[in-house]
Amino acid sequence: MRILLTGASGYVGGCLLDALQARGHSVRCLVRRPERLAGRTTPTTEIVAGDATNPADLDRACAGIDLAYWLVHSMESGVDFERADRLAAEHFAAAAGRAGVRRLVYLGGLGADDDRLSAHLRSRHEVGAILAASGLDVVELRASIIIGAGSFSFDLVRTLVERLPVMICPAWLATPTQPIAIADVVAALLAAIDLPPGPARIIEIGGPDRVSYGAIMREYAGQRGLTRVMIPVPVLTPRLSSLWLKLVTPRYAKVGRKLIDGLKNPTVVTDPGPMRDLPLSPRGLADAVREAIQDEDRSFAGRRWAETADVDELPARYGGHPEGTRLVDHRHATVAVPPARAFAAIERIGGVHGWYAHDWLWQLRGWIDRLLGGPGMGRGRRDPDTLATGDTLDCWHVEVCDPPRRLRLAAEMRLPGRGWLEFEVVPRDDAVTIHQTAVFDPKGLFGLAYWYAIWPLHELVFRQMLAGIVRQATRRR
Repeated sequence: MRILLTGASGYVGGCLLDALQARGHSVRCLVRRPERLAGRTTPTTEIVAGDATNPADLDRACAGIDLAYWLVHSMESGVDFERADRLAAEHFAAAAGRAGVRRLVYLGGLGADDDRLSAHLRSRHEVGAILAASGLDVVELRASIIIGAGSFSFDLVRTLVERLPVMICPAWLATPTQPIAIADVVAALLAAIDLPPGPARIIEIGGPDRVSYGAIMREYAGQRGLTRVMIPVPVLTPRLSSLWLKLVTPRYAKVGRKLIDGLKNPTVVTDPGPMRDLPLSPRGLADAVREAIQDEDRSFAGRRWAETADVDELPARYGGHPEGTRLVDHRHATVAVPPARAFAAIERIGGVHGWYAHDWLWQLRGWIDRLLGGPGMGRGRRDPDTLATGDTLDCWHVEVCDPPRRLRLAAEMRLPGRGWLEFEVVPRDDAVTIHQTAVFDPKGLFGLAYWYAIWPLHELVFRQMLAGIVRQATRRR
């Protein structure tokens, strides 16, 4: 079966692409920026550059396709998203009909069809109706908030909980919803491939728990060990709520009012019958949140800053660069030495050799850590010149040691959050680039305050530490 996937560079589309490839399906991805899928595809996947709103590009993408996924949404683009989504769906349905595509699968949103439906959810339902009117075999899955590491809605919940120890909660936080884990959404999208042929149908999917948005926040706070006070008030209108949201979470400035309007509508499964046709046993809210946190940790641990982060896109600003809930201080330097020699300089850090800059500040931090019950800086290291995964290094634990490429240290000092220090060596012709990345995952507002308060010291210490590694690497032996 030949499958077309639109929206592959988005969150749900990216997760579905991984699952389709793992199953060995032959996939064609229609994306505007093919470089966003670099390194993520297998030999059985074809990438077609094009715009999902352009009829000619859709005709090229649909040629020879048996089943097509429509995972395109325009709400974050800043345009008239209802009109844009309507036109795109019409062009897509027409192109699929001309190409003889046998089935269309679309992921929409839960919500009762009535006059109170928000513009966002009304648009989602309108797209489904346009596809169904094409006369093709259409499977429309409708879901509420998706719980996953990278989900837009879940990221909103998480950001609010992390940043606000006391929350003034408007009425929409009491709206009932039926969250579903990203793994279950992907399983439902995959199951749609094997459904028997038939007329257009709607399948509502959701997890077993019907809860409020406030309950999702409390579940996340509990798993992160955060105490949050939530004060309900009935007076925050959607407009005031959107302004409040923009202030606390600037990432959502583009969607503001549209997003809030959608949160006021109950999004629960009203007809569970069709979902029984899917081989699906959705996990509960607690398991979904736990998996989202764990998946984010695994994804972040595997992040290679030297390869996946363009250093020119990491602006030099106070506090570093935010990546989800984490804050990143990334620096690099190029030096004309072999990779092994550069890594040897990195590997000698700490212990009797010191930290290449301002050792008295490191010792002061160690004394403070001992007073707080931490290990301090007195543990030293197993060997003065080499490290291995699992070693102790002063107040750090060696999480990854892969000579001559990568050293990743996890902080074991007392912190209001979690911290890592990572070094990578990348060959560049007759030289190497040494990448130095400090990462902090703050725990709540106090963790954020801690990071920004000590930023001037980080700016001083980490800049000089990288310079010291370069000096050590170029020093004659």
